[in-house]
Amino acid sequence: MKLNDLPQNFVDDLVAIRRDIHANPELAYEEVRTSKLVAEKLRSCGVDEVHTGIAKTGLVGVIRGKRSGGTIGLRADMDALPMQEKNSFLHASNRAKVMHACGHDGHTTMLLGAAQYLAATRNFAGTVHLIFQPAEEGGAGGDLMVKEGLFDRFDCDRIFAVHNRPDLPIGKWGTRAGPFMASADSFTIEITGKGGHAARPHLVCDPVVVAATVALAMQSIVSRNVSPLECAVVGISAIEGGNLPAFAVVPDTVKMTGTVRTYDTATQDLIEARMGELVAGICDAHRAKGTLQFTRLYPPVINTAAEVEFARLAAAEVWGEENANANYTPSMGGEDFSFMLQKRPGCYSVIGQGTGGEIIPIHNTRYDFCDAIIPNGVRYFSRLAERGLPL
Repeated sequence: MKLNDLPQNFVDDLVAIRRDIHANPELAYEEVRTSKLVAEKLRSCGVDEVHTGIAKTGLVGVIRGKRSGGTIGLRADMDALPMQEKNSFLHASNRAKVMHACGHDGHTTMLLGAAQYLAATRNFAGTVHLIFQPAEEGGAGGDLMVKEGLFDRFDCDRIFAVHNRPDLPIGKWGTRAGPFMASADSFTIEITGKGGHAARPHLVCDPVVVAATVALAMQSIVSRNVSPLECAVVGISAIEGGNLPAFAVVPDTVKMTGTVRTYDTATQDLIEARMGELVAGICDAHRAKGTLQFTRLYPPVINTAAEVEFARLAAAEVWGEENANANYTPSMGGEDFSFMLQKRPGCYSVIGQGTGGEIIPIHNTRYDFCDAIIPNGVRYFSRLAERGLPL
């Protein structure tokens, strides 16, 4: 098999696998069918070892090269999202309120293609660990794999992962050294006042007014507390209180939820502290009670400089020097590949799948992975292994 001239039947088989996974999506830690399919494909293509049941539904395939040498880890995510797909093509989700709206079906397929190529050719010295991770979408599957001894069992000198970008044209690749994606934290604020009749506001302690004040004050944290040279987001995503259509009833409590995104621990600490102070101070001024629950979910994705340059060279072979951008704009999105990067040097990058038409973003009910980028995804994963473990 020649990497630059992959057989058409090979590509067609991968497209069929990708569409099968898309039609049968599974949520975090429920990827039983997907994990079984991946394990079967790995075994059938001659991978040396297949280890299942890691972080519940995760698995690792092991391929040894023609000679001994170093180790490299290549990671793909497998889980879907709790969303109702609105596409009508033949491979649309056959499960209600579950769909692959982020392209993990494509990432898994590209790594399976690389596994097939690497197992057939073995043009490298050392060991490739193929990491198929569950529960990226909020389940912290990457963290659980690490805690269950991923790198103790399958040591990796460095690790790599990739994600599709619908807003980046096909044929483009990007990453950068340092922070590339933000930490992903969640918070819940509960404000308790005293309910009653809305026509007698002097006899109640209105938590709706308090919540509105807190929501507006939160917007001052980034603009007036965080250095303008730092990046941060404080966003309230939902507010719940009262009982519609009871328009004249003041509720006892109001809840708010949202997210905080930062690139470093100091800014993260600052924001959490200021949120607590604002909730306590504003509630006290209105004679209400307030609680803040701040949960740190995913740390930021921090790419190491040497691995970024190494990945850029591999990407330039696949997409061309002019299309391999190692100064790509970072994102405030979150990714639990960050847990693996805390343990090993590596690089997380993005590949374009934009066709020039309407951009359907990830996490959209009309999203679909672009099958046209599968061959180059296979080439990229494969060249990372061959370049990283040269004969």
